[in-house]
Amino acid sequence: MEATLTAPQIQFQFDRTRHAAPQVFEHMRDMIIAMTLPPGTVLSRTDLAAQYGISQTPVRDALMRLAEEGLVDIFPQHATVVSPISIALAQQAHFLRRSVEVEIVRTLAEAPDPALVERLRLIVARQQAMLAAQDFAEFSLFDQAFHRQLYEAARVPDLWMLVRRQSGHLDRLRRLHLPIAGKANAVVADHTAIADAIASGDPDAAQASLRRHLSGTLANLEEIRARYGDFLQ
Repeated sequence: MEATLTAPQIQFQFDRTRHAAPQVFEHMRDMIIAMTLPPGTVLSRTDLAAQYGISQTPVRDALMRLAEEGLVDIFPQHATVVSPISIALAQQAHFLRRSVEVEIVRTLAEAPDPALVERLRLIVARQQAMLAAQDFAEFSLFDQAFHRQLYEAARVPDLWMLVRRQSGHLDRLRRLHLPIAGKANAVVADHTAIADAIASGDPDAAQASLRRHLSGTLANLEEIRARYGDFLQ
């Protein structure tokens, strides 16, 4: 195991009405997906507990949940390390997302909801603003928000949570791809096309746009590997 990176200083404000462990899990998961904690980063339970200002028990529970999603590797009595990005798991997540979301957008396009289309276009406008500012972290959050709107509008919000739990490796790969020239613009164009197809009641166009959108990162895998090969497995 070759892991020399150490976690950055953590700044986090707890919601005192909720248990600590799920908040630590969500915060650390967000940092891993955003590549703030890149593959190879060593995570010390003692240090994390001190930085969060809590006992080691909720930190341990959070790390175990991250391990269940394949986002960290736990080496008993030695270390916990942010896992490399598994291409095999990213491909499986892509298959799952495509299978679910092509049916979602068809359902939505068959019965267009102007309120949904307005929400989607507002998200796209915010993505355009984040692209202009080169703020890829916020851009990614709006990317997730766009897709979550689709699941919620189709009344399958639990499927969003299921897909999200399986998509950690794919989401990290997408985060690496995002700053590469042309990717963010393609995301905006694809989201616009999906919203337009839903608005016009065109299920076939909605599905075609969705398939093109979801295939973008894996189609450029070799370019990503050339830049970030040390992070991939």
